[in-house]
Amino acid sequence: MSAIIEARGLTRVLPTTVPVTLVRDVSLAIAPGEFVAITGPSGSGKSSLLYLLGLLDAPTAGEVLIDGRPTASLGDDARAALRLSRIGFVFQFHFLLPEFSVRDNVLIPMRRLGRLGERAMRARAEALLAALGIADQAAKRPDQLSGGQRQRVAVARALANEPEIVLADEPTGSLDSAASEQVFQLLRDVARADGRAVVAVTHDHALADRMDRRIHLVDGAVESDRPRAA
Repeated sequence: MSAIIEARGLTRVLPTTVPVTLVRDVSLAIAPGEFVAITGPSGSGKSSLLYLLGLLDAPTAGEVLIDGRPTASLGDDARAALRLSRIGFVFQFHFLLPEFSVRDNVLIPMRRLGRLGERAMRARAEALLAALGIADQAAKRPDQLSGGQRQRVAVARALANEPEIVLADEPTGSLDSAASEQVFQLLRDVARADGRAVVAVTHDHALADRMDRRIHLVDGAVESDRPRAA
């Protein structure tokens, strides 16, 4: 199966007084339906790689391709439109808008895309919140939720536009075991049932071992890339 997202020789160097290499010559290809873990010690470049794949940061060298098409020459508006329509991103620190309700935070990307009518958008938001066990929190503001609840809202927002690519930075990092399993199951279903590519940075080795494939980084480079053990 053809890759939906591909990295070729991705490198990211911070141009500080002493340059710091965050990602070092990473090449990988991820197909629709794959559920992929990115693991590695702290400072190994996991989140930096995810930001490059999500077109939120620009590489110093190399390129990201979506459906085989290079993205390096796209302008800011075109990159933003591509992210909005095809990529869902779960940030480690949520970045929910505090002045809006939980429901409205999930509705924002749908309203920006404009693909659905208001009734359909609200129904999708409610369904996502219900799937994550927080439908009863829909009218609250983010500051009225626990950290784990905010993280689940962030997952719902990332899935709102039914993206073909879902990138998640520690999606279960602030959750208890029951909520972690709920989020894990939802992301797995998104990959397997819906045929979307799901890539998650995680420190949870037990969860990573249950995913289809595990890419392990050390010092910004891929040390290993292997399928789940049978």
